[in-house]
Amino acid sequence: MALMCGMLWRLLLVLVHVNRALVSWLRVRLRSWKGRMWERAVAALLLPVALVGFPDHQKKLNTVRNTGANANTLPASGTSTHRSRCLSDGRSLEKLPVHIGLLVAEEEPSYSDIANLVVWCVAVGISYVSVYDNHGIFRKNNSRLLEEIERRQQKFLGGDGSKHNVEFLSNGTDKHHNVVSCRPTVKVLSPEDGKQSIVQAAQQLCRSVESKERSSKDISVTMLDILLRESKNIPDPELVVKFGSVNSTLGFLPWHIRLTEFISLPSHRNLSYEDLLGALQRYSACQQRLGQ
Repeated sequence: MALMCGMLWRLLLVLVHVNRALVSWLRVRLRSWKGRMWERAVAALLLPVALVGFPDHQKKLNTVRNTGANANTLPASGTSTHRSRCLSDGRSLEKLPVHIGLLVAEEEPSYSDIANLVVWCVAVGISYVSVYDNHGIFRKNNSRLLEEIERRQQKFLGGDGSKHNVEFLSNGTDKHHNVVSCRPTVKVLSPEDGKQSIVQAAQQLCRSVESKERSSKDISVTMLDILLRESKNIPDPELVVKFGSVNSTLGFLPWHIRLTEFISLPSHRNLSYEDLLGALQRYSACQQRLGQ
C-alpha cells in the first residue's frame, strides 16, 4: 500500500511539471503570436504612407541621388550656389591648408579630373595648388592642363570667371612673369623640382664660396633653405593628397614636406567634390605635434 501511494505521488509530481511546462510554452507562443499580429497591423496601417512617400523626403532623396550621379562634374547653371557652398565648406573647417599638393601616383593621369580638383581647391579658399606626377607628364603638357583648368573654371564660375582666374606657374614663373600675386596659384611640378633642385642649390652655394662671395662658415642648412626658396615665393605644402596604391612620395619636394600631412585616396579618376571635402575634413581634424 505504501509503495502504491509513493508511485501515485510521483505520477502527480510529473503531471504538475508537465502542466507547468505546457503553460509556459503556451504563454510564449501567445506572446509571439500577439507580437506578430501587432507588427502586421502596424505594417498594414503604414503601407499606404510607404507607397505614397513623404514629398519633402522624396525630393531630398532625388536631389542627393542626382548630386551623387553628377558629383564629379561642374554644372553650367547654378554656379553661384555651387561656389557659395564651396566657400561655406572651406570656412566651416577648423583649419584649411594654404598650400595643397596633388600627387598622382597612377600610370595614366586624367587632365579633366585633375582640373576639377584644382578648381574645387581654389573654390574652397586654398591659395596654392601644386600638381605632381613622377613621370613629369603634366609638366611636359602644362599648356593642355592649363586649358582644361581654365575651361572647368569658366564653367564653374560662369561670367565671374575673370575675377577668380588662377596664376599658372611653370618652371618657377607664370605666363605673365609675375610670381607674387594675390590670386590663387597653380604650380606644375615634376621630379626635377625635388632632389635636383637641392643639388642645384648646393652647387650654387659651393660656387659662391669658391668665388669668395661667401665663406665656408656660411654653409649651413639655413643658407641652403634660403637658396631653395629665394626663387619661389610659395609656402611649404601643409597637405598632400596622394592618388594611387603606391606607398611613396615619389620624390615630391623632399625638402619642403617635413611638416606636411599626407592623405591617400585610391584614385584621382571620377573623384567627387565630396571626396575632396572628406580629405580636407580629415586634415582639419588631425593634430600635428610638430616634433613636440
